[in-house]
Amino acid sequence: MVTAPRRIDPVLPGDRRPGLVWYTSYGSNTHLGRLAAYLRGGRPAGARRRYPGCRDRTMPARSLPVELDGAMYFATRSPVWQGGRAFYDPGADGRVLARAHLVTAGQFADIAAQEMYREPGGDGFDLTDVLTRGRAVLGGGRYETLVCAGQLDGLPALTFTAPWGMHDVPWVAPSLPYVRFLAAGLLSAGAWDLTAVAGYVAACPGAAGHWSAGDLTALLGRNG
Repeated sequence: MVTAPRRIDPVLPGDRRPGLVWYTSYGSNTHLGRLAAYLRGGRPAGARRRYPGCRDRTMPARSLPVELDGAMYFATRSPVWQGGRAFYDPGADGRVLARAHLVTAGQFADIAAQEMYREPGGDGFDLTDVLTRGRAVLGGGRYETLVCAGQLDGLPALTFTAPWGMHDVPWVAPSLPYVRFLAAGLLSAGAWDLTAVAGYVAACPGAAGHWSAGDLTALLGRNG
């Protein structure tokens, strides 16, 4: 049964030191099996990197399908996946299919650190700036910009992306293992059917012209 995705309330949350946050994934971490490598440690199938995991290895208390304002695109080249990575441009027109995972603020910091090729641990990240302004640039690299898209059930919806916009860099097609995790994660969220997920991913810049909706439908059908 397909359920309606939740919309993020764009009003920034008032609590600047939340214990829990919604890690809002739009890339391969929409897939719970893939996310488990960041939380518990390990190497997901198709990846070339082993992740150390979070200090708190508990899986998310809840995972909800959500939609964000903005656009997803694929750019740069991941040495882990041998293809383009997914990025989020909150200033672009469109909608982004995503999955919000309810985790602790510490887990979010540890997940973000691993995406930034930093070691998880220590004091984590100070979320004050991103929760106050909606955006905090921690560095010039990919996934070093934190974004608060608003709130869901009173808790902040946080993610990370690059400091640039989708039209500032060349688009790069994602690899088969990467796009499989991303699309399968969205499909398993329960809000979008196979046709919707395949059409959405195939239309994203970087995937468009390389992966067709038919390709993705067949890929997900073989996995399902």
